[in-house]
Amino acid sequence: MTDELLARAAALDAADPLAGQREQFITPPPAELLSYLDGNSLGRPLEATARLVDEFIREQWGGRLIRGWDEGWMDWPVLLGDRLGAAALGAAAGQTVVADSTTVLIYKLARAAADARPDRRTVVLDTDNFPTDRYVLEGIAAERGLRLVWIETDPSAGIDPAQVAEVVDADTALVLFSHVAYRSGWLADIAEINRVAHAAGALTMWDLCHSAGSVPIQLDEWGVDLAVGCTYKYLNGGPGAPAFAYVRRELLGELRQPIQGWMGHRAVFEMGPGYQPAEGARALLSGTPPILAMVPLHANLDMLAAVGIEAVRAKSLLLTGFVLDLADEWLAPYGVEVTSPRDPSRRGGHVTLRRDGFKSFLTPLWDNGVIPDYRRPDGLRIGPAPLSTSFSEVYQGLRVLRELLEKDPR
Repeated sequence: MTDELLARAAALDAADPLAGQREQFITPPPAELLSYLDGNSLGRPLEATARLVDEFIREQWGGRLIRGWDEGWMDWPVLLGDRLGAAALGAAAGQTVVADSTTVLIYKLARAAADARPDRRTVVLDTDNFPTDRYVLEGIAAERGLRLVWIETDPSAGIDPAQVAEVVDADTALVLFSHVAYRSGWLADIAEINRVAHAAGALTMWDLCHSAGSVPIQLDEWGVDLAVGCTYKYLNGGPGAPAFAYVRRELLGELRQPIQGWMGHRAVFEMGPGYQPAEGARALLSGTPPILAMVPLHANLDMLAAVGIEAVRAKSLLLTGFVLDLADEWLAPYGVEVTSPRDPSRRGGHVTLRRDGFKSFLTPLWDNGVIPDYRRPDGLRIGPAPLSTSFSEVYQGLRVLRELLEKDPR
């Protein structure tokens, strides 16, 4: 069966229309990195990124100096936001900006949403959402005297429309969930959950960190009110790359984000008394944009726009399906469980495998050039990135895991 699986990996690679994209990434030799399976946590850098960063430092920063602000930098947050909206978010221009971190942007939008619904005193969230989402809402609830309504979600699954329908009511100001659950990879039904929440008069906000650049998103079509996501996972923006925020056009004039800095002012260099927000998505900005940190995003958006998000999703499903097949054949006999959805319509871009004591496997996996991700309790996340991961790479990584399990069968 091993030979058959190896042949299958080779056949999938040979038929992969995105196979050529792998050559555009900076990749260590196999002796140093056999299998990178953590693209859902930090994407690989592009060769084009290295060139763009060097060019930016030498020519734009070094050559133009402060003149660069007048020659384009000032508009990057909105221009990159529009490009991201078109390539990955299903968002028309003028609704998305690139700025700040995910945590800061969640605070800005959630606080603005709560302030825009002063007669409503509850916020709905789920117990297994990513920690920063929960922590930020806890802080806002303390600031504004709001009540948090917690939905208990299965860590092996995720939020369901029926669960939302049970708790939203006329007192709900905001609901906040993740499109793809960080632990299980559960792909939420955004359109239906939005319908349920809107029927109760609540605003909806979505964390897109584990779906942007991996799963097709249609923010405008689905009627999403607010969304935030990072750019360092499937968008390959680099460690700590700036995040993005989306506000539905109809709400841009209604919501007022709470961190009022000079870059969000209607006349940045007027520097007069009193804060007057800029029109449109630019009002979501606060301080000076992290221009140098935005450079890598240009390269990845070029690639994503060229190949199309639908092609990325098609390969992602094949990759995660292959992970499931290898897990069933190789790993299940050693007590490994799949704790991610098997239904492809409900599965995001990664698969979580669980076994008691998996944390102790991280060091030997790394020593063998295999890099997955670990999430408590006892979960290995296998996150192949469609643009940079081959099927043979998945095969080699899980082969090493199987060999380690053979030595520690428990």
